[in-house]
Amino acid sequence: MTGSAEAHHRHRDVSGGWLRPTVFGAMDGLVSNLGLISGVVGSSASAHTIAIAGMAGLAAGAFSMAAGEYTSVASQRELALAEIEVERRELAHNPDDELAELTAVYVGRGVEPELAREVARQLSRDPDQALEIHSREELGVGPSDLASPMVAALSSFGSFAVGALLPVLPYLLGGTAFWPGLLLALAGLFLCGAVVSRVTARSWWFSGLRQLLLGAAAAGLTYGIGALLDNALS
Repeated sequence: MTGSAEAHHRHRDVSGGWLRPTVFGAMDGLVSNLGLISGVVGSSASAHTIAIAGMAGLAAGAFSMAAGEYTSVASQRELALAEIEVERRELAHNPDDELAELTAVYVGRGVEPELAREVARQLSRDPDQALEIHSREELGVGPSDLASPMVAALSSFGSFAVGALLPVLPYLLGGTAFWPGLLLALAGLFLCGAVVSRVTARSWWFSGLRQLLLGAAAAGLTYGIGALLDNALS
């Protein structure tokens, strides 16, 4: 019976891993470009103009997402590396103080002082392991956890571009009506919402329907704004 309870259940990835940023990037592309195209359609623009506007929105949004994600992740990584380097120097120059610090962490978690010191001592034998443990305990992140700014930028660019492509795709294939792109975008939003339910406590249909309704509301509002501006400026 020992260990049977642990062997028969699994936890979901509460951090979201790669799934969350990828799906939300696609959602962002879907909603923003659907809204842009809806506004242009509301202004009675031609299919040619709508296609150009949609592709411009795709490119601008994807590059903006990539640049923002790169800058954000790079800044966070640089700060973490600087603080990890401080910890590395402390481990090299003040090993006894760092050992006492780690011992105090384990004592604070309920480990008996002598046992806590012995565990801390054994874990501190390997400098790389010691750095990893101290960084996680004091900074909440270890050297192996740091994300790549380039990977983050490329994944954001790709997922946004895929999402933004759906509402404009029928126009690129020669279509002239708005409804095929609208249906394609709403279906994509429902799918993205359903996929996100894998890292939430919501059911797939609730998450999908919620995202579909939000996207439809954005499209409706921007269509109305485009129509109003068209009338006001004509």
